[in-house]
Amino acid sequence: MGLTDRAWNLPNALTVLRIFLVPLLVVVLLTRFEGHVYFGAAIFGLAVLTDYLDGFFARRRNEVTRLGILLDPLADKLLTAAAFLSLVEMGLVPAWVVMIILARELAVTGLRNVAAGRGIDIRASGLGKAKMVVQVTAILVLLLSRPWPALRIPGLVAVGVVVVVTLVSGADYFLRFWKDVMRGGGSGGMQGGGSGGAPTEPPQVV
Repeated sequence: MGLTDRAWNLPNALTVLRIFLVPLLVVVLLTRFEGHVYFGAAIFGLAVLTDYLDGFFARRRNEVTRLGILLDPLADKLLTAAAFLSLVEMGLVPAWVVMIILARELAVTGLRNVAAGRGIDIRASGLGKAKMVVQVTAILVLLLSRPWPALRIPGLVAVGVVVVVTLVSGADYFLRFWKDVMRGGGSGGMQGGGSGGAPTEPPQVV
C-alpha cells in the first residue's frame, strides 16, 4: 500500500470534518448557555473519534493521500490548541500550561518541516502518542470538572502529566532531530497520523 493522488475520500473528509468542528467547539464552550460544557465535551469526543476513524479507513481502504498527510496532524493540533485555549478562558487551566503545549507543537512542526526538506522522516515515538492520549484525557476531565467539581483535582493532576509528557516528548524529538538530521543520519520515517499515516501502522501524532 502506497500513497494515492486521489485527494477527496472518506478519510480526508473525516479530517476536514475535524477541522470544521474546531470553531464549533470554541463557540459552544465559550457561550455560557445551560449544558454548554456537555455539548462541548460531546463535540470534542466526536472530533477525537474522527481522528481514529480517518486512520482506520485510510488503511482499510488503501486511501492514504498526500493531502491527508498534510491535513491530519494540522487538524489534531488545531483541535487540542483550541480546546486548551478555551479552557484558559473558562478559568480551568493556567495560561502558562497552554503556552508550553503550543510552543512544543510549533517547535516540533518546524523541525518536521526542516527534516522533510532534507528528505528525512523522523518516526513518531511512543512518547508522541502518549502526549496525545494524556492531552485528550486532561481536556475531557477538565471540561467535566465544571459541572462535577470532584473532578477538579484529577483534572489538575492530568494537567501536570500533560506538562511533563509534553516537555519530555519535545526533548526526545529534538534529540532525534539532532541525530537523524543535523548529524546526517539515515531516513527514519515518521509515518504520521490518521488519513496521512503509514498504511501499515496506527495513526501517530507527534
